Amino acid sequence: MAKKLFKCSVCNFIWEGDNPPEICPKCGQKHDVFKELPLETVEKVYGSEKTNDIHAEIISLTSKMIALSKRGIELDLDPACVKGFKQTIEEAYIIKQRAKAEIENHIAKEKW
Repeated sequence: MAKKLFKCSVCNFIWEGDNPPEICPKCGQKHDVFKELPLETVEKVYGSEKTNDIHAEIISLTSKMIALSKRGIELDLDPACVKGFKQTIEEAYIIKQRAKAEIENHIAKEKW
């Protein structure tokens, strides 16, 4: 069975354990601002954890692609390279935004 999850009503931090923390690790509020999440929500959170991690990694990788492409543009070796780097930036941005949107959708469905 999944562990209990408690959500801070101030900053939305989620705590895993038998009881809420004495102090929120994110915003410093006392334990009484935490609400225990219902089992259905807990199952959603645990069920989507791996895909959320994958989306986060995609966001990280696309940020690296954009940074590398900007370095390539600065080198300005030849027009074809510069064009390719510019296209990579545009495409990576789309992929990055798609992953961000999916994480946002998960959060809206209580699958954070």
